[in-house]
Amino acid sequence: MKSFVVTDIPARYCRLYFDVRDSLQDLGVVKCNCTEPKKKLQFIFFLFFTVLRHRSCGPALIVLVVRATGFMWACLDLREIVFIIQSQRNYFHVRQAERLRADLLKQAHSLTKNPPVVVLLHSLSDNEGDWSILPLLPYLSYSFGKNSSWIVFLEEETNVRMATLVQVLAKFAKNKEWFLGKPLHDEESTIIHHYAFAENPSVFKYPDFAAAWALSIPLVVRDEPLKSDFTIDLKHEVALYIWDNGKGPHLTAVPELCTDPVVSPQAQRCATTLSRELQLCGEPVNREDIFVAVKTCRKFHSERVPVIKKTWEKDALYLEYYSDHADPSIPTINLGVPNTERGHCGKTFAILQRFLSSTVPNTRWLLVVDDDTLISLPRLRVLLSCYNPSEPVCLGERYGYGLSQGGYSYITGGGGMVFSREAVVQLLDSGCKCYSNDAPDDMVLGMCLNALGLPVTHSPLFHQARPEDYARDFLAHQVPISFHKHWNIDPVAVFNKWLKDDLKEKPSGGLNKSTKTEL
Repeated sequence: MKSFVVTDIPARYCRLYFDVRDSLQDLGVVKCNCTEPKKKLQFIFFLFFTVLRHRSCGPALIVLVVRATGFMWACLDLREIVFIIQSQRNYFHVRQAERLRADLLKQAHSLTKNPPVVVLLHSLSDNEGDWSILPLLPYLSYSFGKNSSWIVFLEEETNVRMATLVQVLAKFAKNKEWFLGKPLHDEESTIIHHYAFAENPSVFKYPDFAAAWALSIPLVVRDEPLKSDFTIDLKHEVALYIWDNGKGPHLTAVPELCTDPVVSPQAQRCATTLSRELQLCGEPVNREDIFVAVKTCRKFHSERVPVIKKTWEKDALYLEYYSDHADPSIPTINLGVPNTERGHCGKTFAILQRFLSSTVPNTRWLLVVDDDTLISLPRLRVLLSCYNPSEPVCLGERYGYGLSQGGYSYITGGGGMVFSREAVVQLLDSGCKCYSNDAPDDMVLGMCLNALGLPVTHSPLFHQARPEDYARDFLAHQVPISFHKHWNIDPVAVFNKWLKDDLKEKPSGGLNKSTKTEL
């Protein structure tokens, strides 16, 4: 007999569940949530009705949700669900995504012989901009619109309990437009969201991608042109696109889509969970493997550089400050590139050339930051343990420009740009260069990487803005690596609260997070 799920049994029916558990398993019941037991007759009725109803579901999984106030039924064929893992082309991320896909299929096979479709986002095409999802909606509509009911998006780190997720989706009428997720909101209007909803920022909800999010097929098949050239915070922009100035649905909050740690007691109710530790793939890279380049200028020597010296400079073995003025007291190095009010492309390319010269130590990794970047180098060393420096790796917070018209991705500079030596070699060997000294360095590098076919690798642990500019619940499940800007904050206090580790790295896990209990 095909499987079905019985969930949320009221306490008074649970004794019988434990009494007849083996029989239920023979009937195909694969999950039953309940606590203490009583009464028998009503539960037998529910079970009998379940079996009868199950026969009318065809190849679908039947979901019975029984509550104290009543019960509901739904038939959901797992083949109606398309899982899209928001994967990336870098080898480490491909491996993470394939592990998640294998787990999803294993769980599905324990429920039914008809597994769902599981797609790795990076494999859909060679278009670097597929990660921005919205340009892909016509493709998803064409490919899955006729035979599917739900598109569920997952990040590589998201843990899924398939049976619980099936129960969640079964609560919603699949023939209507649904946008499901764990809601985030802004406490104040923020630059990363273009100061949207400035009068009341908290009114607009957008999904935390780490908890998974879902679209019903009627919403996917909607044909609405994209309105923005820049992709900055994708989760907010997806919500704006779907809302469509009030013509589309708001995000519907789903309590079972969670970012609780997988081992926490609260996670028992969740369809999705997270691991809270920073990924460690081996020993953290050595301090001598990272060269740090800080971009500054004369007017900030006394204002911003002292902040770096008070906070994270001590964690760097090799670090140089590059300025338009040589100041031996810091010291700074004048690369012969005049200061510009914006862009700094000329200075950044001079840094790349110096990195490959014999003037500085030969290291595997180059980190380029602004003089108002706050960063945790110990956490960066842990993260880099997952990447191969002999490959062309370009890592940071990814933005996009013109992705719906064949544009390009780039690492936004303020949160820190990390390059493997191989990536720098390929960039400079390609003849890539600035069209002016004040061109935007991060965007020019993005254009060059796109022309070379080299992927930009995203980590949400790098941040282009201040902690205040991000949703509180979003930061609560992170071990952040960087923030940017000193505007209206005490940067030393921000570093001490968010980025300082008063502890040792754990050999078999990530960083111990006792410093983050206040998140």
